[in-house]
Amino acid sequence: MAIASLLVIHGPEQGTRFELGEHPIVLGRGMHSQIRIPDTEVSRMHAIIQVSAAGYQIIDRNSSNGTFVNGAAITRRELLHGDQIQIGRTVLLYADSTAEKPQLSNNLINILQQHDPTDRSSIVSQVSPDIDQHLASLRNADNFGAVNFGVLYRIAEEAVRPSIPLGQLLQRMLDLTIEAVGADRGCILLIDPETKEWQLQAVSRRNPDDDSGGMPVSRSIVEYVLRGNQGVRTTDAQHDQRFDPAQSILRAGIREAMCVPLQGRHALDGVIYVDTTTPVEQTLARMPGSRFREDQLRLLVAIGRQAALAVENSRYQHAIVKAERLAAMGQTIATLSHHIKNILQGVRGGSYLIDLGLKDHNDEMVRKGWQIVEKNQGKIYHLVLDMLTFSKERQPVWQRASINQTVGDVIELMQPRADECGVALVYQPQSDLPESTFDPESIHRAVLNVVTNAIDAVEGREQARVTVETGFTAETETLWVGVADNGPGIAPEQMKRLFSLFESTKGARGTGLGLAVSQKILREHGGEITVESIPGSGARFLLAWPHSDDDHQLGGKTMA
Repeated sequence: MAIASLLVIHGPEQGTRFELGEHPIVLGRGMHSQIRIPDTEVSRMHAIIQVSAAGYQIIDRNSSNGTFVNGAAITRRELLHGDQIQIGRTVLLYADSTAEKPQLSNNLINILQQHDPTDRSSIVSQVSPDIDQHLASLRNADNFGAVNFGVLYRIAEEAVRPSIPLGQLLQRMLDLTIEAVGADRGCILLIDPETKEWQLQAVSRRNPDDDSGGMPVSRSIVEYVLRGNQGVRTTDAQHDQRFDPAQSILRAGIREAMCVPLQGRHALDGVIYVDTTTPVEQTLARMPGSRFREDQLRLLVAIGRQAALAVENSRYQHAIVKAERLAAMGQTIATLSHHIKNILQGVRGGSYLIDLGLKDHNDEMVRKGWQIVEKNQGKIYHLVLDMLTFSKERQPVWQRASINQTVGDVIELMQPRADECGVALVYQPQSDLPESTFDPESIHRAVLNVVTNAIDAVEGREQARVTVETGFTAETETLWVGVADNGPGIAPEQMKRLFSLFESTKGARGTGLGLAVSQKILREHGGEITVESIPGSGARFLLAWPHSDDDHQLGGKTMA
């Protein structure tokens, strides 16, 4: 069975990849969906993806807004590599790892011996890669109908198709090209930008049962096209004295060939090479007639232009992604280095006091120094936990637990910190909360981050107060935890970036990870964090997620 994945290419979780396995996977907004989509237009159990004989299939679960594959509404559909699945406003790309990078063996083509460069005879025809000129000629051609313009449209459509691996994209374009120009075989060769060597990217045969071995490719034709940036057509090619008939044409049994450059906006990227074949004995008999015409050569040049643009777009997208990754890496390293440096300075300060206390036998100074070291050890611990939580895709470890107990543990943990900062930490749990199935360790961390931020926000203010509540809304079957403070509030311009990575309102004291981590945890539970704030009057964070008393996912596994 193929190993496959889903990549979110549009929606709240854009950039997230989900691996598919042997067990059925539910896509939805609810907590029991293995792939949770925090999209209000997605049903709680929207669709299911399961193994089929061909790979994977998707089944709509009677969702409110329907499931779409490549823009068409479906109830059940076999998935193919490159399919785009839309549920709500979220679009996911289905990728089959065995199809992402086709294995092209060198024995699929055979580069034939180069011709004598001193041989200076003419070719049957050649054209420049001027796309406007060719399209005008094609419009005026008597034997060029709407069908071939339809082929050009389909190829252009493939060229701009997003998120498709380059090898697969060129293969689709080549398959269309073989049919459009009436060739028997074809291949696409690209020039590696670094090594300048030819690389086989796609190969196609009209007859899939053709077992004649590797497709012969005339080096002389390819190098002539690359050198002169001209498309060429050779009819009855063994009589074209430009090419070495002993090796490059006659022995291959090639009767006709066309080769055009892949001329992009900035560089020559490679060639498309197509040919027709006849057995050697028929070639020697000089069978009359020509299957390739001038308008087909011009069509092939137009196709080559589209293929070149597709190559450039693919390379450009890869360059952008690489640059974004490097920029994100640089931002991450710079931000974390700054926070780690501050923590280490605190550790060094505490160590210095301990050293002085030990030398002077001053226990009070040693105790004070150790408190500083211990505080900064806690900062390192929480920083590392936040990094691990945010960077790793994980499934909650479902347990039957009490939300009051989980939040109570947070209050007990943070009470000494609140007392140290002169903050009144008030806990107001709802007494009749039902037990629920959730991940208590993750919810503990999410609430801890929000409570820590609230205490930091009111530290140093008169009558500083943080109130933590728990509750259950029966109408929506939602559990919630509210954390309110009477601090300075949040400015409107900061609200938009509140849950963004490395965005902090605490200056040097914050890492910008805490709220992003808490939001990620809530979304793993099918919930969300919302914020209400009036500048100067404090803020209230509400952590809410669907209540469930089911036992079928205890321990993160499906139970019988």
